[in-house]
Amino acid sequence: MLEVVKLKKSIISMTDLTPQNLEVIFEQTRALKARIKKHENIDTLSGQVWGLLFEKPSTRTRTSFQTAVLRLNGEAIYLPSSGMQLSRGEPVRDTARILGGYLDGIIARVYDHKTVVDLEQYAGVPVINGLSDLGHPTQIVCDLFTLLENKGTLQGLTLTFIGDGNNVCNSLLLGTAMVGMNMNVACPKGYEPDMTIVAKAQEIAAKTGAKITIMHDPIEAARGADVLYTDVWVSMGEEAEKEKRLHDFKGYQINAGLLKVAAHDAVVMHCLPAHRGLEITDDVIEGPQSIVWQQGENKLYGAVGILSFIQGVGH
Repeated sequence: MLEVVKLKKSIISMTDLTPQNLEVIFEQTRALKARIKKHENIDTLSGQVWGLLFEKPSTRTRTSFQTAVLRLNGEAIYLPSSGMQLSRGEPVRDTARILGGYLDGIIARVYDHKTVVDLEQYAGVPVINGLSDLGHPTQIVCDLFTLLENKGTLQGLTLTFIGDGNNVCNSLLLGTAMVGMNMNVACPKGYEPDMTIVAKAQEIAAKTGAKITIMHDPIEAARGADVLYTDVWVSMGEEAEKEKRLHDFKGYQINAGLLKVAAHDAVVMHCLPAHRGLEITDDVIEGPQSIVWQQGENKLYGAVGILSFIQGVGH
């Protein structure tokens, strides 16, 4: 009997993908979204069991990936770290080796980026970064797909990110550069995105014709932009800094006034959960230019596209 060889293609950062990879994922996502909407049977993960190793609470990432595995006829096991020996001090590499022997792949949502790196190094099966303190690559794949659905193209668009230069912002910088989109980041001083990632994004942008700009004036950043994007001011694990952050981020809100300086057909995005009245106003997130709910739904279809890509489908 032939031995089944597990495909090892992990996505820890946007840099694990190429612009060509993204094209394949978008194509797969589009096709599979249509098939799922028709309730067609898809056997991409038939016979496989995937684990969702989560250190953080999650609504969209957990539900989308769990559902995506099921939609592809696989099985999904939710593994909260609080119920595992990790919570009692077992090294990540030990957990990774064991899980790798049981599972066909791991989706991980963690605090420290090194955790997902160690999982990938020792598990021996594909590992997908479902969020770390450094990046959120699967979110950005879904976001870019959503923009492609809305705008028809990505090349030459300008996305403005307003707020904290956090993990989502880091991955957006890399993703927009890869597809030839310009990106402005407007953040308070001291809250800039990771400078190593900015440098990498600029290196990629030089090849794709994109432009990366880090600034502190939200109005200037939003001027003429095709996309306004924001995220929470206080991320999980930063609760102790809440009062300082609420003070520092005043003025970095997506509201009707800011939307007026963007392009007339600009769209608004938020990776959710949203704190209405802080980083975004209720009238904007519920308004006609918001594509936040489409963006949220596409977390499922993006997850399906990513899982299919990892299996080699459509390559």
